[in-house]
Amino acid sequence: MRPPARPSSARAPASLREPRMQPMKPSAMSKRKLKESSAESAECISQVQKILRERFCQHCAAGKLFGMEQQYRHLLELLKRTTVHGESNSALVIGPRGSGKSALLNHVLKDLRETEQVRENLLEVHLNGLLQTNDKVALKEITRQLQLENVVGDKVFGSFAENLAFLLEALRKGDRTSSCPILFVLDEFDLFVHHKNQTLLYNLFDISQSAQTPVTVIGLTCRQDILELLEKRVKSRFSHRQIYLMNSFDFKQYLKIFKKQLSLPAEFPNESFAQKWNNNVQHLSEDKTVQAVLQNLFHHSKDLRSLHSLLMLASSAVTVHHPLLTAADLQEASRQHSTDSKANIVHGLSVLEICLIIAMKHLNEVYDGEPFNFQMVYNEFQKFIHRKAHSMYNFEKPVVMKAFEHLLQLELVQPLERPAARAQREFLLMRLLLDSSQIMDALQVYPNCPTDVKQWAASSLSWL
Repeated sequence: MRPPARPSSARAPASLREPRMQPMKPSAMSKRKLKESSAESAECISQVQKILRERFCQHCAAGKLFGMEQQYRHLLELLKRTTVHGESNSALVIGPRGSGKSALLNHVLKDLRETEQVRENLLEVHLNGLLQTNDKVALKEITRQLQLENVVGDKVFGSFAENLAFLLEALRKGDRTSSCPILFVLDEFDLFVHHKNQTLLYNLFDISQSAQTPVTVIGLTCRQDILELLEKRVKSRFSHRQIYLMNSFDFKQYLKIFKKQLSLPAEFPNESFAQKWNNNVQHLSEDKTVQAVLQNLFHHSKDLRSLHSLLMLASSAVTVHHPLLTAADLQEASRQHSTDSKANIVHGLSVLEICLIIAMKHLNEVYDGEPFNFQMVYNEFQKFIHRKAHSMYNFEKPVVMKAFEHLLQLELVQPLERPAARAQREFLLMRLLLDSSQIMDALQVYPNCPTDVKQWAASSLSWL
């Protein structure tokens, strides 16, 4: 007889029981791996930010040149003839702001410095018309950049030409071919034209034409009529070489520029991340939302400086937890990029100042954009106050005048001409620098704006 079978519910002895599965605790090794991977991704993001910021910065030659290969070859050949063969030259690089004049010159100089013969020879002097406002300041800056302060010492010179000739003489060694070539870069060239008698330009061009130290003068300007501003004696010494930069690419090329500017280089340390990033950039360029954002910017301004500032805003959203750019990032960057700064100023004004702006808006509508003065604005404001006396406080005239002066300081209002010393402030003619749509848009988001004020702004005519 077999013993009866054990019921299934009966428990097996402890020794025969299967061990229960305990929940696995993360080991120290897996924690370490997690830390290392997060540190690695943080390092990748940091390198991406660094590469993109260098590329979008206008003062470095890390980015690529687009659509100016011919101009690049022309300028490179010109500077090579100076640095290698000791020729003197002069040229003007002309193009609208943001067209890449400084970027072109920086690329050419970067490539020149990589040549050993040039790196040891070439001396550079960079002047800017915004900083060197007269010839005396410019000469001091030339002396400083050529490191000739000790040579000049306390010497007194009879003229500008004599001083400049002395500086160049101090740099000479042997004949023309063995002398150290000097490159003068004049940024904002059109501002140097307004210096007295154009002495600096005359002397620089004169030296570049004569058989002295090899000198090349490169001017950067956005004025198309720059030659008309030069004096006859200066123009006769200029070589009339002009390099024009125009943004002539279409939207397809603009999209290619967008991809190239955001793509990571092949030598990026983390290849897998670079591939993932570049694939994401390719998808972004095909996205309809992103194309709409870029199309809007392209029609507003074709210069690459605007594209760089948009991409700089978008790339600042990249973090360890958000490692890849999205269409939403570009939309937000576009919104920030196109924000109306004057409308933002209106958001911070007092209700009284808002009322004065609305009064000016109505004066513009009534008098068809004719200039107004404070007294007219004050009278308009008083009409509104008498109409809405129950809801608006009537400020005294000096207080209203103070508010009006604050608008003047914020440059929301501009005087038509420079006021005379004894002119009465109440009767100076002014012009409003905001249009009707800007005022209405600002009022929509103005915090706690009184309803009566909004209604007054929306009415087609002022209270008569």
